[in-house]
Parts: sequence; structure tokens; C-alpha cells
Amino acid sequence: MGALPPIIELSGITKAYGATIANSNVSFSAAPGQVHALLGENGAGKSTTMKILSGLVRPDSGTIRLNGQEIRFRSAIEAQLAGIQTAFQELTLIPDLTILDNMLIPKGETNPLGLLKRGEAVRAVAAHLDELDLDIDIHALAGDLSLANKQKIEIARALLRRPNVLLLDEPTSALSGRDVDWLGDIIERSKAAGVTVIFISHRLPEVRAFCDTLSILRNGEHIRSGFIDDFSDDEVVELIIGRSVETAFPPREDVEKRDLPNPVLSVRSMCAGPKLKDVDFDLHPGEILGIAGLQGMGQRELFMSLFGAEPIDSGQMLVDGKPVQLTSPADALHPSIGIGLVPEERKTQGLFLKMSGLENAALPVLNQLCKGPLIDGDKEREEAASAFEAVEVDERAHYLAAGAFSGGNQQKISIAKWLVANSRILLLFDPTRGIDVGTKHQLYELMRSYAEKGGAILLYSTEIPELVHLSDRLGVIYEGEITTWLEGANITENKVLDATLGGVSSDLSKVAAEGCAA
Repeated sequence: MGALPPIIELSGITKAYGATIANSNVSFSAAPGQVHALLGENGAGKSTTMKILSGLVRPDSGTIRLNGQEIRFRSAIEAQLAGIQTAFQELTLIPDLTILDNMLIPKGETNPLGLLKRGEAVRAVAAHLDELDLDIDIHALAGDLSLANKQKIEIARALLRRPNVLLLDEPTSALSGRDVDWLGDIIERSKAAGVTVIFISHRLPEVRAFCDTLSILRNGEHIRSGFIDDFSDDEVVELIIGRSVETAFPPREDVEKRDLPNPVLSVRSMCAGPKLKDVDFDLHPGEILGIAGLQGMGQRELFMSLFGAEPIDSGQMLVDGKPVQLTSPADALHPSIGIGLVPEERKTQGLFLKMSGLENAALPVLNQLCKGPLIDGDKEREEAASAFEAVEVDERAHYLAAGAFSGGNQQKISIAKWLVANSRILLLFDPTRGIDVGTKHQLYELMRSYAEKGGAILLYSTEIPELVHLSDRLGVIYEGEITTWLEGANITENKVLDATLGGVSSDLSKVAAEGCAA
């Protein structure tokens, strides 16, 4: 594909884990300076393909050619020495080390700074981040960074090693708005330098904006490759999921034509953390209340405070009209309150990856599942089975570790545990981050069904179309305050985008306008 011969070429790559076929006869290629999209549902084999190219996994059969020469990587170090660098979606930074130390890992032959003295390393890394327009203190701990900045450091670390092939695994799932534009600039500069980029994303506007060619995987198999412009969005979706999604979003009842019951959750003049100030709203049973905002406008503090994970500095929180004070998430879980949170980082905040899906789902209600000092296994399985059926999670979740599942199934398990807990209020913080189009549709249907049965949802998303089509009402948070409220048909992408910028119109890129985060 393309005028130049491929720099990287996969032919017949197959990889199985026991009875599970992760890759089956996967074949595609990419030329120097080309951005090649690798698309598919969660579990389609994309991440396995990336791990094989990264030297982390060895294929059972098939060949990889780099610059026309067949290669077999025995380790990640060998792949890096061959000029292949990866920025993974599942962040690999060590939280208790500084950004500088993380940038220099792994040390040794693959460290482009060699054995430089500490002062020289500081200057080199600082200059590299400055070149990438990253204003981040290299002496700060990686664990203290926002999710978006962690992802940007992952990308910066890969670029520090001057790769010939750059693998980006869902790099924008943690980015929004201007950060996506930042990544677009990085990709353009990499292309101009002749770097080949393999790009995984579930956001089609970004694929069209950044990529030249694509390959689609489904159930581990290579389905189709070609130039981006040769495929319509509908064709891409159908090839990815093997069927058409007639309507991306479930129908929404006109909120103006129905009588809402009394609020289940109310917030009055809430202030929390350094950003959130004087927030007021009511959340009613049967309602999806959307929250939009640029990164770092106070939405995280809002959600964490409502779950009892961070203190409320001032103001009042009411449940069923009665003031409550949450001293911890345990208070939020109490049946009289019934608040559940699907957090930003499911792998570190939402799940115990080494525990089974069943065990994760039962965690919020363990005290209700006990017979004396022991857990009632039958009751635990019965409760989890009902929730897993509702979210359409893989049945293996009953016994497999949560970490063994794709991102989509992990998110379903995160939601299932709050159904087991009979939560009346769901706080969903960017719940479709890193989720494929088919699973997104399932989650949209689940949200609407939950609301129609009387549940209340507070939804923050980094994708404007989700907020526009799912929210009955929507508040835009700007510099810690909800400055704009929109209802029903008045919730449009242009109005939301304008409000997130403080009410000042902006000629944002097509990517931002068509679906990247506000």
C-alpha cells in the first residue's frame, strides 16, 4: 500500500492462548511516513498484534518483515533496538518514580541518553518535553499527573528513543479537545520525519483526521485493508462489528413533556478541591444528567466528592431531600443512599484485575452475601448472573480474572457491580473511554434502560455526541462552575462546544467538533 515499499509487514500472524485464538492469519503492511489505523472491537486482536510488534509476545506462526528483512523478536528490548517504540493505552509509568526517571526507563542499550550524568539527563529530557510543547515538571511524581498527562508522557517517552515505527495503542482514550490536537501535531511531525505510525482508536473522526490507511480485525482475523478515503463511516462500522448499527443512540423521551419526580440527588453551593466552586443541580429518578467540560474544570472533583472519595469543603449534598455527609465511599454504598461510581481509570480505580469478574461484582455487597463468617456462594453467583446478563458480559467473567478481559468487558463488569448493589444513582465518568463502537452501543442501551426503570445517572463524557444524544439535561462546567444549562432539543454539539470554551465561539478542528472531548 502506497508508493514506497513497506517498512513493516505482517504476513499470516497467528497467536493462540489455549483455546482462545487472539490472532488468526493477520496480515497488513505500512510504508515509511504512513499512518496506518488498526481497527476492531475490543478483543478483536489489536492489542495482541501490538504486543507482537513490540516484542512482548511471540506469534505461534507467520512472519514479520522490517525493511524487507524477516525478524523474530525475543524481547521488547530487541524490538526497541530495531527502531520500534510503543505507547500503550494501559499506562506503564511507575507512579512512585519521577517523570525524569520514567523517561529514562529502561536503562541500558535502549536508553538514548546512554550513561549521561544526571544533570545532562535532566537537560536532555527537559529539552525533549519542551520540543513537544509539554509544560510538565520532570521532577514531579508520575502518580501525581492527570490521566491525560500520563498518556502524553507515555507518548513522549516513546518519541525520546527516535523510533522508525511508532505504535500508538488508543492514545486518545485519555485525551480530550486540545490534547487531541496536540497529538495530531505530533503525528504530523512524525510523518514528516519519515516515521511510520500504527494507530489504534475507536474514534472514527480521529482515524480520518490522522490516518492514511487502515486494517480492520474481527474475532482475531484480518477482514480488510485499504486507504481511509475508500471507506465510508458506515462501512467501517459494519466491517468492525460484522453488522450494521442502525441507530447509534437509543431514542430519548422529550424531557419537557414529562413530569419528573422529586430529585433523588441535590447539590447546593458545593465547593471541593482547588477547582470546584458553588455548584448547584438536581438529579431526578429516570434522568440522565450530562456534564460537559474541558479537562481539569472541576468535573473530577465533583464526581469523587459525590462518591465520598474526596471531601466536600462547603455546601450541601442531599439525597431524597435530606442532607447527607459522606466520609468515605462506604457511606455512598449504604442502601439508604445507593450511589455507585464508574471511575475514569477502570484498571486502577474500578476493578481488582487479579480477582474474577464475579468477585469484583460482589465486592460492594459482601456484607449482604454472608452466612455468618462465610460468603454464600450460591447467592453471590445468583446476584452476579443477573447483573452480567443485564450488561451482556462474557459468561467467563464468573471465573476468569477481570484483567483477562478486553476493555469493553472490563467496563461492563465495573457497571455490573453497581447493579448487584442495586444502586439508585450511577456516577459515570467517561464510561466509554477506550470502548469499541459495538460495545458503546450496548452501554448506551444499558444507560437508557437503567434510567427508564427509575435509576438516575450523572454522566461525564469526553465525547460531545454522547452527551448530546444521551443527556436529558446537560450542564457545562467552566472553571469550576456550571455556567450553562441545556435541555432536550437545545442540547446541540455547537452549543455545548461553545459553552465549554466559556461562551466564546472558536474555530476548533473538525476532530474536536465531530466527537473529541470538550
